[in-house]
Amino acid sequence: MKDGNWIKRVLLSLALAALVTPSAFAEKAIDFQFTDVTGKQLRLSDYKGKWVMVNFWAPWCPLCWAETATLNSLNKRKDFVVIGVGLDYGPDENAVRDTAKRHDFDVTIVAGGARRDTNSVYRQVGPVDFFPTSYLYDPTGEIVMFVPGQVREGRLLAFMEDWKREHPRARK
Repeated sequence: MKDGNWIKRVLLSLALAALVTPSAFAEKAIDFQFTDVTGKQLRLSDYKGKWVMVNFWAPWCPLCWAETATLNSLNKRKDFVVIGVGLDYGPDENAVRDTAKRHDFDVTIVAGGARRDTNSVYRQVGPVDFFPTSYLYDPTGEIVMFVPGQVREGRLLAFMEDWKREHPRARK
């Protein structure tokens, strides 16, 4: 790719993200299947009734570690689960576990391979053009928010409250 093309892609992605409201991403998600770093199988359907955030990060990404406290806080909620998917870490999957531990990232951790890998787990969720990138699933299993960049807890909690008011019949 030519030097200027990646900048154009990032700017276009940011512009599109700014124009689209979170609810515009609402779509029935596939029932993803991941394996965490301990060997446990994870499926979206395992978390029915909870908010699920799939957060994509890379060991070499300083912006990813700036949001660790926010994601840890959200993960402590009874109605919320954070799955941190490490990507682009090289040939050693232990880099994902070791980096998460070094940064006190206290969520379910998945080693997701490389973005160039056609079998990478991110392909079950959505595009990851830069790090961090997160996707939020509502308690019914629909993708309702795409977060390019760092997660902001206040904005996310406000969105969740609005969603609950708009969907009073949805199970918690």
